[in-house]
Amino acid sequence: MRLTQKKLDKTLKQMDYIIKLYKKKYSKVEKRDWRTYEQRLAYRIKTAAKELEPIIEEAYSSIEMAKEEARGRPRDITVPKKILILLLKEIFQLSNRKMANLLMFFTVLSGIDTSYKTVERVYSDPIVRMTIHNMYAILVKKKGIEDADLTGDGTGYSLTIIKHYRNVSGKKGVKEGKKTEKGRKLFAYSFGLMDIDTRMYVGYGTSLKSEKEAYKRAILMASTMGITARSIRLDKYYSNRTILKDFPDAKIYIIPKKNATIRGPKEWKEILVRFIEDIFSYLSEYYQRNNSESGFSVDKRMCGWKVWQKREERIDTCLLCKGIWHNMMLIG
Repeated sequence: MRLTQKKLDKTLKQMDYIIKLYKKKYSKVEKRDWRTYEQRLAYRIKTAAKELEPIIEEAYSSIEMAKEEARGRPRDITVPKKILILLLKEIFQLSNRKMANLLMFFTVLSGIDTSYKTVERVYSDPIVRMTIHNMYAILVKKKGIEDADLTGDGTGYSLTIIKHYRNVSGKKGVKEGKKTEKGRKLFAYSFGLMDIDTRMYVGYGTSLKSEKEAYKRAILMASTMGITARSIRLDKYYSNRTILKDFPDAKIYIIPKKNATIRGPKEWKEILVRFIEDIFSYLSEYYQRNNSESGFSVDKRMCGWKVWQKREERIDTCLLCKGIWHNMMLIG
């Protein structure tokens, strides 16, 4: 097929109609079997609970630390137990004080006895943060993910009780990095690169500045874990030629912006040709992006849409814990 600007402009002009027609013809709303769903969910929770502590221990044991002379009071809480506190706190959506009080009730069973201030400080512990990062690598390795078909999407988590990301994102005047009158930012951003086959996050990034920064960090995590992209699907926010630098060897599925041109390298033209040549097949690949949107929806129902922490590194740790729970539920 010979690509021309005229053909591209014509296709982009008709995109709203084409997408509507595609969804009408190919999209299927499957009726959920709630009994099967509940059974599957119970199995996932049971498996995650069984595997949680061994994975934390494995992630922590892979960190090499220089021996330091002991100072002050000996630590009563080990790093693995600190991580267990954070992960349980996130999935049960508890405040620091409620988590500390709950631990007092179960101290005989858990071996953990601590205050709410200690719980908050755990979010800043660099060894805790390193161990959580290692948990991503271990979970991905257990699934044998290396060369993957990926989909990616970002979302925001509210930093204030008065604003919900879903209700204000995309609205006129609400920009990334927007702050309240008291100078506090409204949202923190997460971006997840998901393996379509397993639905696991193989790259997970966070940022207080923008979704784009979280996206860059997600790509970096995937790269450090040795993940290569066979294909990638991203929304219009990333529909420009710079995506070729981020995924040079992947088959890219994006919907070009309305002002897109055919100018650019050969790889860019190849994307546009595939887009125009068989648009319904192209859209069937592109709309596997829905897995990413569904993933974040599940994450927020499971771990909440609000982040209570105020310091940047603590917000980052909190969001990483949400991503860990997503992967833990898929380990079985």
